[in-house]
Amino acid sequence: MPRKKSATLFEDSLTELEKIVEQMEKGDITLEESLEYFERGIKLTRTCQKALQEAEQKVQILLKKNGQQTLEPFTDE
Repeated sequence: MPRKKSATLFEDSLTELEKIVEQMEKGDITLEESLEYFERGIKLTRTCQKALQEAEQKVQILLKKNGQQTLEPFTDE
């Protein structure tokens, strides 16, 4: 099954966000660079949150049964 655009966008955003965190944790960047990284990180976080909310909505639609929404607990088996 081909990957959807939103899934790719989420994964790419998450990867970039992880790289930003690594750079900021090193502590060898200027204040200006830190602020730029922080701003970009906020934008990426919002992108990831939106993608997760959309995925959650799709899951809830798929779990809808007989006109009633039934959420089922996730079991990792």
